[in-house]
Amino acid sequence: MAIDTFLSFEGVYSNVEDALEDYEAVKVMHTELGLIDAYDAAVIEHKENGKVKIVKKHETPTRVGGVLGGGIGLATGLVIALFPGAAIGAGLLVGTTAGGALLGTIAGHAAAGMSRGDLKELGEVLDEGQAGLVVVAVADTQAKIEAAMKRAQKVHAKEIKADHEAIEQEAKQASVTP
Repeated sequence: MAIDTFLSFEGVYSNVEDALEDYEAVKVMHTELGLIDAYDAAVIEHKENGKVKIVKKHETPTRVGGVLGGGIGLATGLVIALFPGAAIGAGLLVGTTAGGALLGTIAGHAAAGMSRGDLKELGEVLDEGQAGLVVVAVADTQAKIEAAMKRAQKVHAKEIKADHEAIEQEAKQASVTP
């Protein structure tokens, strides 16, 4: 069992535009500057009706989802674990049985990688703002990620453990199960 240790970063924002700008800053650190090897990210928005919407997400293809091409990683998994009815774009993420099983697998692993107290704290942190940015990256990138999240009113970091091989195996099974 290959358990990896990551850090999850949660930024709290007063508006979605600032969260999207920091999302892009993290992306630039990866794609243009080469300062971050791999990361997952999700920008969320709290809607007036109380629902949570995933506005934008990124999953590094060499990690979970690479085999399946699902584009759903640990950051999205954490969002789904905290806000099970979250929508992406115009539709619910769990639109199909296979899609729901895949999301459930990844959300379950993301949630299992943190303590219940940490999950509760994460949910409370993200509830503080109108928008949020969740980034999951390897532990040695902490200073770089926090520097990129400069528009956040607050940045919260917690350790998360994940077994990517187990996630990929379960995700493959979920994608072929009717």
